[in-house]
Amino acid sequence: MSDWRPRLIASDMDGTLLRWDDTVSEATLAELGRWRADGVPLVLATGRPPRWMVRIREVLGHGTAVCCNGAVLLDLERFEVIDEDPLHPEILESVTSELRRRQPGTWFAVEYGLEFRHEPIYKPRWDVDAPGVAEATLEEMVAAPVAKLLARHEDLSSEEFVALVEEVIGDRATVTHSSSDALAEISAAGVTKASGLAKVAAQHGVGPEDVVVFGDMPNDIAAFEWVRGAGGRAVAMADAHPDLMAVATDVTGTNDDDGVAAFLRSL
Repeated sequence: MSDWRPRLIASDMDGTLLRWDDTVSEATLAELGRWRADGVPLVLATGRPPRWMVRIREVLGHGTAVCCNGAVLLDLERFEVIDEDPLHPEILESVTSELRRRQPGTWFAVEYGLEFRHEPIYKPRWDVDAPGVAEATLEEMVAAPVAKLLARHEDLSSEEFVALVEEVIGDRATVTHSSSDALAEISAAGVTKASGLAKVAAQHGVGPEDVVVFGDMPNDIAAFEWVRGAGGRAVAMADAHPDLMAVATDVTGTNDDDGVAAFLRSL
């Protein structure tokens, strides 16, 4: 694969493309610019909702971002949602009631894309007072389709809680996680970063064999498997989660060491 070159670059944001101060280094921007000049687009594939994409838009400002772990496609230039695969009320109602019954200390929040609602006892870790963020009852939150359901537990370990959520939900929805907290991220069945990336790649006439994906957490596993199975490259950061390392084709430096740029230069 020494002469292999991607026709599309896909990257996670937090812990991957972004340094720990939430910025993109000049070296990484320069390297991405070189590839873009050669006609190779960058697609961001993130668990972040669209409302958390404003700052990166100021840095990149072009292309499509796969948000909410594949549930939302966002046009960065126009800052418009161009595609959604939401979770519907009947699924929301059933999975939240069963999780609450199995583990009463489970609390919920939902992403609508540009809006965020959480139960009063749910403790958001970021943007607590940001526009579009408000408290709501569980009944209110499950009454309309959502981009992503978040389930949090303050006492269980991340592994224990995510395993419980997976057991309860089964094949009714897709469960992943990208945090050290006991926080499960729940999307519609079949919706992953891979499903979102496949849509964007198809728009560019690119198959998974010609894609390189960078990531660091379990919510990147589906995207890694999508490219790896076709002969593309799945590149884990040096400090990536062990479950992601297990399905990587390559390993690069950390986000603070410009690992994305270093690997792209090697190609």
